[in-house]
Amino acid sequence: MMKKLRGRNLKHPGCLTGTTLGVILGIVIAGVMASKFNVPLNTVLWTWLAIIFFLGALGWVIGSRLSSRFPAEEADALAVSDVLSTASSEETVSESSPTGSEMDVKHS
Repeated sequence: MMKKLRGRNLKHPGCLTGTTLGVILGIVIAGVMASKFNVPLNTVLWTWLAIIFFLGALGWVIGSRLSSRFPAEEADALAVSDVLSTASSEETVSESSPTGSEMDVKHS
């Protein structure tokens, strides 16, 4: 799985993982706070929101730190540059040579 993520910025997957864990853990902790300790609803909701934001930010930071540990491999970098150069040259060719129907529309 890490081969697919190699060379990419891991901040967004880290934030997604942290936010998902924050929602799950936040619901569990909020349920325990509300049922066992009879905490007011506002406090429970603010705690749940704080857990979500904290774990999302933690995932973002961890993902940014891990991004530098998994640089792109040379073969992957060359393949990506070949695909990008091919795509840009195809766009240039298609823009510069109109088809027969386009020529008829332009001249009429």
